[in-house]
Amino acid sequence: MIKFFLIILSVILTSFYFFPFEFVFLPGINTKMAMAGIGLVLCGIHLAKRALPTVDRNLFILSVIGIMISLASLVAMIYNNTDDRSFLTYIVSMWVWLGGAYCLICWLRLVHGYISIVLLCNYLITVCVAQCIIAYTMNVYAPLKDFVDSFLGGEDASMGKAETRIYGIGAALDVSGIRFSAVLVMLAFLAVELGKTLKSHYVKWYIIAFFIIAVIGNMMSRTTTVGVGLALLYWLYCSKNICFSLRSNVDSLYWTWLLRVLMVGIPVSIYLYYTNQAFYTNVRFGFEGFFSLWESGEWKVQSNEILFEHMWVFPETLKTWLIGDGYGANPLGDPYYTGPDYHGFYKGTDVGYLRFLFYFGIVGTFFLVFYICKTALVCMSKFPKEKVMFVLVLAVNLICWFKVSTDVFLAFAPFLCFAKEENDVYMKRIEKK
Repeated sequence: MIKFFLIILSVILTSFYFFPFEFVFLPGINTKMAMAGIGLVLCGIHLAKRALPTVDRNLFILSVIGIMISLASLVAMIYNNTDDRSFLTYIVSMWVWLGGAYCLICWLRLVHGYISIVLLCNYLITVCVAQCIIAYTMNVYAPLKDFVDSFLGGEDASMGKAETRIYGIGAALDVSGIRFSAVLVMLAFLAVELGKTLKSHYVKWYIIAFFIIAVIGNMMSRTTTVGVGLALLYWLYCSKNICFSLRSNVDSLYWTWLLRVLMVGIPVSIYLYYTNQAFYTNVRFGFEGFFSLWESGEWKVQSNEILFEHMWVFPETLKTWLIGDGYGANPLGDPYYTGPDYHGFYKGTDVGYLRFLFYFGIVGTFFLVFYICKTALVCMSKFPKEKVMFVLVLAVNLICWFKVSTDVFLAFAPFLCFAKEENDVYMKRIEKK
């Protein structure tokens, strides 16, 4: 009973890290920041006790690149005389995420007696499924929504009052979509690799989780489609059989279970589509492109239409190309700004790469892209057997930057906080079963 309680608490702490939010009674401090404070203290204690080796060289390199991002932001601000600090404290954000990740890893190791990639990914998958279920339940059951809104503070509270899309506890809009996508490709990798040793016992649950996140996650944020698409492409590549053979072997186990889940999930979804107004509205939003294709013969998504028709604007001066204009967010909050009235972000664009260019130019954009790529490379070199998984997570980030400016360093950070040897011990143990 105690172990069950600790596991539930572990899921909550994982959500606090992966989908941070502010409590009403702690304004200005979100759950990730609180965990980071604990994590950095624990890291200091472990270093003092020599329970950890000396500071990792790769973390030092990542910190240097993070400092360069912050310096690029500072140069853009000073040269352009702006007060937009979007990336000024990037190095601080990096270590806050690392501190929160280290706190989470220490807790999971304490509860389970070990830490591994499989364990960590299973918690991330569980949290995403839980967020989807909570989000949809809040949409159809007002008392739960009122209860959640009662303790959400900061931006999450204002979103709850104004947002028409469904949302979870700290999970909403494109931020949740890119994180769902990162977890979906982790799930896809585990379904293939662990199917070789754990077989259908794990794979069936991964596929059920995949269906829940794919459907409800798209209702919350259509950016989730990126993860769905990459996961399916990865399974296609791994199957080595375009006919999707249903033999019970590792090449088709995930397809077998996916078809089984779809055979149940599709009829249930169709029934809810015609009988439940909330499901009807949300599923049409989440899969607007598919409905448009079916009903009009043309793939059309309103947000994408706006993105491609109005948001692809490029710098017009060499100075802007090199160091940016110092604006990433809407500049109207700056009392010294006298330019045009833009809707939304600077220059009216929400495209991640363009926002980077307009904020701190090619120089800052290079360091930011290099930072995410280097983080992925560190994880790949640390866990070579799981290299493909980190490539997929990196692909999620680089693709989603065509839509939003959020990165997925938080998805990489926990893997930087434990040793390869710990993961190897676990993998050898399950391979013997």
